[in-house]
Amino acid sequence: MNNNMGEIKIAKPFLKWAGGKTQLINDIGYCLPNNLNQTNFTYIEPFVGSGAVLFWMLNNFPSLEKAVINDINIDLINTYKVIASYPANLISNLEVLQNEFHSLEGDEDKKKLYYYEKRTVFNTRNAESIEQAALFIFINRTCFNGLYRVNSKNEYNVPMGAYKKPTICDKSNILSVSEALQKVEILSGDFEKTLEHTTENSIFYFDPPYKPLTTTSSFNSYAKDEFNDKEQIRLRDFCNKLELLGHTWILSNSDVRDSLEFGDFFDNLYSDYQIQRVEAKRMINSKAEKRGKLTELLITNHIKNKDHVRAI
Repeated sequence: MNNNMGEIKIAKPFLKWAGGKTQLINDIGYCLPNNLNQTNFTYIEPFVGSGAVLFWMLNNFPSLEKAVINDINIDLINTYKVIASYPANLISNLEVLQNEFHSLEGDEDKKKLYYYEKRTVFNTRNAESIEQAALFIFINRTCFNGLYRVNSKNEYNVPMGAYKKPTICDKSNILSVSEALQKVEILSGDFEKTLEHTTENSIFYFDPPYKPLTTTSSFNSYAKDEFNDKEQIRLRDFCNKLELLGHTWILSNSDVRDSLEFGDFFDNLYSDYQIQRVEAKRMINSKAEKRGKLTELLITNHIKNKDHVRAI
């Protein structure tokens, strides 16, 4: 008997992603309006990243009429577009990369050489879009901890990770993601441009580059242009605009309350809105003792019954 017959494939993130929101899905869910499945709505995510919240929304809310995603990372957005339109071609490219990389298992020097050669090709950004998307996924699955980091020249500079035969081509999930993305509009640019795609009933989820907890812990080189305090304030102003227009929004960011340097930055910035502190895990830090549990912020303009909110 084939247990897979009739099985519904659920789309899930196709990338490993530092700061991905899979672990906060339940907390984000508690922030959503209670009657969300009673009317059609548009879901908009201006900083999509690995899309953990996007795929959860697509999988769990049949009344989600349309989704709009955006990111300033052109390589990331190219990959979304390729998966949406050319999944079979992408799978073919990834199978070649996976077979070649796995064949080098046991020879670390050759593996490193292969990784850095592919990273160099990726950084030229001259490859055809499907090949570039395959290189993006390959590097993501083989680099250190799924980090995406570029220098001032917009060159990806993360070293190779220490994985043995990592899954580079997840054919089943790529096909599921491609199907899910058929109801998604894919944009690339500044987050404010997403306002043009709202409908009467729109819900925004913001996961911007986080404010570092200290000036020495900054990992903010997701793009060559820094997302600094000025940008954080511009994002708050955009949230104010959405509030005036009647749109619901939820925003994640770091909890800097205990920082001597930054203290009440977000508490003051979003003092007009509901701020929750939720527990998360920090998976990446150069010092092992700095990894572990911490709190992050979930901020929203949607007020709901406190009984439905999980916060600490």
